[in-house]
Amino acid sequence: MTYRAQRDQAPDTGVTYVFAVCRGTRATHTADVAGLVGMPGGAAVRLLPSGPLTAVVQTVPAADFTDEVWQARLSDPREIERYARAHHEVVSAAAAHGPAVPLPLATLYHDDDRARRALDDEAHRFHRVLKRIAHHAEWGVKVYEPATASEEPATASEETEPVTSGGGGREAPAAGAGLAYLNRRRGVQERRERRREQALSVAESVDAGLRELAAASRRLRTHGAVPGGDGPVHVLNATYLVAEHRSEELGSLVRGLGERTGARIELTGPWVPYSFVGEV
Repeated sequence: MTYRAQRDQAPDTGVTYVFAVCRGTRATHTADVAGLVGMPGGAAVRLLPSGPLTAVVQTVPAADFTDEVWQARLSDPREIERYARAHHEVVSAAAAHGPAVPLPLATLYHDDDRARRALDDEAHRFHRVLKRIAHHAEWGVKVYEPATASEEPATASEETEPVTSGGGGREAPAAGAGLAYLNRRRGVQERRERRREQALSVAESVDAGLRELAAASRRLRTHGAVPGGDGPVHVLNATYLVAEHRSEELGSLVRGLGERTGARIELTGPWVPYSFVGEV
């Protein structure tokens, strides 16, 4: 679906950038996208109708989206964030008054005709997705392992006072010090493993409760502790597709699960359902 501008194109050639796809009945809502900036250096954001569907598009310079330029942009966090924010702003505006299928960042076509053909070719899929996400929003949920005080055992030299010889010299610690140190380390590790197992059990309980409420869900990668850091550790990182009329119920459920399990649960949203447009 995605097109990249080629080297042999003229620098001033315009290509069609597609942000999202909506139902064709939204073609009259031109004010929804009027005034949006869209991609840097592009023309006005506009609607591109094609039969029963309408794409939210913008003509952008082809030279700004060659493979070389885009790869360089991806290596610059600030620059790629600027483009991602511009993309999300238009998608959010398109979804403000009805379901909209967000397309991936930098989805482009040679021109409007090719964009229309793509809509026609995938019309059935777009209609299925639009039906699925209508009156639904995406919510993110993260569950964290409870924070605890540091349990690093003392070093072997701290476990036992060294023996002082009559001549004032310092001798090696008592023979049992090393064994005591190893036993303590073993105990610390066992307690950590038990806490981890309990936290994962809580995460599964939270996920099961939320899946009963949600129309769909996705488990995402969790982020472990930063080496040498003491920040929170994810045990659940998931996203849920929830009907709009159940948003308050979702908030109450998350609070109740937090109170019942004692877990720290972070709820974010509502978002445009990016995570649920490619599964139908």
